[in-house]
Amino acid sequence: MNVRSQVLWTTRTAVFIALLVVLQTATAALGNTMVTGSIVNLLLTVSVMTCGLASGLSVAVVSPILAKLIGIGPFWSLIPFIIAGNTALVSVWHCIGNRKMGRKHTAGITALLCAAVAKFLVLYIGIVRIAVPVFLGLPEQQAAAISYMFSIPQLITALAGGIMAIVLMPTLQKAIGGKA
Repeated sequence: MNVRSQVLWTTRTAVFIALLVVLQTATAALGNTMVTGSIVNLLLTVSVMTCGLASGLSVAVVSPILAKLIGIGPFWSLIPFIIAGNTALVSVWHCIGNRKMGRKHTAGITALLCAAVAKFLVLYIGIVRIAVPVFLGLPEQQAAAISYMFSIPQLITALAGGIMAIVLMPTLQKAIGGKA
């Protein structure tokens, strides 16, 4: 990678991280985790689709930490699980979404479904089945609320973010001149 490519990659990755934090902060004020989660998944997906795996993974790892530091993330003990879920989403999109599979949209739809399910499973098993009952020791009502938040809503927001990414990608690729 030459210096120009490194600068471009760093700039684009930083823009995705900044966008993610700004949009998380703005939408968190609405109190609707479905909107916030969908936007997070959209940006994770677009970062890996436009800038590659390293960029997507960087955004996946840094964004939950920054969100927590600015006061919009969950318990610190859940951050590693969120990073793992984001990493699963980005990795699956990279592996499947970049393939050419027969029909025009087959790779995108396959990536969408597999990435959403991967993120959901990582978060559900990690947070609902392990972190909440083993590490957190929360009152039952709070444990139930967190468990719900990291179950089916995660699948829905991953699907919604992926759908938005599929719809927006042709326009974004034209605007930035294809994949970086």
